[in-house]
Amino acid sequence: MPAACDSVLEDIEDIVSAEDLKPHDRQFVRKNVFPKVRKRNSQKNIQTDDDPPSDSIIPGAQKIWIRTWGCSHNNSDGEYMAGQLAAYGYKITDNSAEADLWLLNSCTVKNPAEDHFRNSIKKAQEGKKKVVLAGCVPQAQPRQDYLKGLSIIGVQQIDRVVEVVEETIKGHSVRLLGQKKDNGKRLGGARLDLPKIRKNPLIEIISINTGCLNACTYCKTKHARGDLASYPIEELVDRAKQSFQEGVCEIWLTSEDTGAYGRDIGTDLPTLLWKLVEAIPEGAMLRLGMTNPPYILEHLEEMAKILNHPRVYAFLHIPVQSASDSVLMDMKREYCVADFKQVVDFLKEKVPGITIATDIICGFPGETDEDFQETMKLVEQYRFPSLFINQFYPRPGTPAAKMHQVPAAVKKQRTKDLSQLFHSYNPYDHKVGERQRVLVTEESFDSNYYVAHNPFYEQVLVPKDPLLMGKMVEVNIYEAGKHFMKGQPVSDARVYTASITRPLAKGEVSGLTEEFRHAAQNGTKRKAHPSAEIPVKPRPSSWMALQLPWQQEGGGLKILSVSLALLAVLVMFYYGGMKTEL
Repeated sequence: MPAACDSVLEDIEDIVSAEDLKPHDRQFVRKNVFPKVRKRNSQKNIQTDDDPPSDSIIPGAQKIWIRTWGCSHNNSDGEYMAGQLAAYGYKITDNSAEADLWLLNSCTVKNPAEDHFRNSIKKAQEGKKKVVLAGCVPQAQPRQDYLKGLSIIGVQQIDRVVEVVEETIKGHSVRLLGQKKDNGKRLGGARLDLPKIRKNPLIEIISINTGCLNACTYCKTKHARGDLASYPIEELVDRAKQSFQEGVCEIWLTSEDTGAYGRDIGTDLPTLLWKLVEAIPEGAMLRLGMTNPPYILEHLEEMAKILNHPRVYAFLHIPVQSASDSVLMDMKREYCVADFKQVVDFLKEKVPGITIATDIICGFPGETDEDFQETMKLVEQYRFPSLFINQFYPRPGTPAAKMHQVPAAVKKQRTKDLSQLFHSYNPYDHKVGERQRVLVTEESFDSNYYVAHNPFYEQVLVPKDPLLMGKMVEVNIYEAGKHFMKGQPVSDARVYTASITRPLAKGEVSGLTEEFRHAAQNGTKRKAHPSAEIPVKPRPSSWMALQLPWQQEGGGLKILSVSLALLAVLVMFYYGGMKTEL
């Protein structure tokens, strides 16, 4: 077979003949072609120095609106993403209309939450807003039709929100959905010492682990959060200490199942709690998150001791979901009703006054009238002061969605019947006249009161005296409702302040270390791959340290060398009359 070229080219100039046009000739051969000047509306293009155009790609020049649905774990993720964006100069706004980009942090537990999420995406697109999606919905099902072409940041990739937002503003679609691992072992998620903007500067939400050990047939969250992955105790304690140094007076521990904490790293929840208790200052409180019955049964004695500690709320959220063992079996809940009752009865005996909150699903596939009546009897027996009633919604991709469904009308009626039973009793009437110690942390929805909680995490409304905010005070209970009590501060009682440090202002960024400040000021942000569905490289040990090539030492020379080499290749193809596809 003859060779492609009969002679060897010694130099790139060998492929240029004397008859070929020279670069100078090519530049001036089209003398009669003139550029057309595009007229602009001078009024429309006037910009102030303080308000750059919305399509600017200058890092930190845009306004971002963040909306979060779902659990406290999701809210913590939203706070971390807001903090990182603000630390790099982006303005976090409460006004969705003025925002250049919407960051939508979703929840996949129930259909209505996803419907709100989908409608918000549509509204953003109609308003010509840039969109970045986060949370459990896109993590669990990233290839849904209504997510096509949109940027997604996975639940374990929230430490990379800055680069995803920046690339999205440039017009690229970026998807980061990978899992964080260390030597092949799955990690709990992003670092706990990242900057964040607390929704309430007095409350720190700490995710102690992600994922769970269960495989509930109705749960879509498992598809997003995965198996159990716990944070080390030392990191959690350090995060708590940092929070108290920033004026926080209440810590919430959260996860998909706090009771399972540590099983993947050789420790357990009581061990973590005793370490955290040591770090809680006087006047501050710790609230435990949700735990499923199987993982607290073996720790009941220790949990009772911890819940009796004066700086830990005597409160526990233990979902029962149904009082029918056959329904629990279909749900694959890994416990029976007797297990739930054992936990509740033991804690009520050992922790006097404890508040037990629970969840119930009405109309799970296969639930009979007899099954539902068992659930009604359970609520009547324990009269839970806090009860989360959920009508069953089949979530796509879950085993329960393929089961024989209870008719919609029956589900609605059962939900209504249980709600009526719940509202038939008032759990706080007997507490009128008591003197209670309460911690004031927020403002009521109607803005008429401050909201405080007593040692059992029962809500107490107090007068709006700014001197009370963030303080632990004593009040006399003078009124009780279904979900609250009202208290009047005792004038001669001692007031406790949890921290000598002034709480951060609302919207102020928490956790700005010198390392992070230096990275933000010098613009050393990492870049995501501007291509949809293509993951970028995993983050290094210090994610702020990665620089763009021209920011690195000697980077300019490297880029110049690469550019000259590329130019030589282009010249070769150009003069050789060859076609190529770059």
